[in-house]
Amino acid sequence: MTSLLPRRPTVLALDLEGTLISNAMSQIPRPGLAAFLTRCEQLFERIVVVTTVREPLFREIAQFLVEEGCAPSWFASVEYVNWSGATKDLSVIPGIQAQQALLVDDYEVYVHPGQEGQWVRVDLFESPYSESDRGLASVLEVLQQRLA
Repeated sequence: MTSLLPRRPTVLALDLEGTLISNAMSQIPRPGLAAFLTRCEQLFERIVVVTTVREPLFREIAQFLVEEGCAPSWFASVEYVNWSGATKDLSVIPGIQAQQALLVDDYEVYVHPGQEGQWVRVDLFESPYSESDRGLASVLEVLQQRLA
């Protein structure tokens, strides 16, 4: 099968709520978060966060995750992408074309029309928050396959 992407994706766009953590209120980190982020940093030239959570609150959450040892230190200053509208259009990431990015998100409705090929689905991290959750480990396997 021939790839539709002009080149290997270099940017990873990450959702926050339901993907990396429970939600902005409870802020429960998903099992394996630190290892997932560390490996993603090795696989991608650039990591950005694309979330409905406003940047000031996201920064507090990111700093908390770092302080708790649930995320690597660089995550506190990870690039935050402002977006508007009903979908997460990867073309709003500065300096790239949408095809250069992959979006990890649990919610299909946020995938921008025409960018379904860039979406990497992750199972929703929801209550009861199981320590045996393997959502991020499964996504990492998919990402590594996509980049091979």
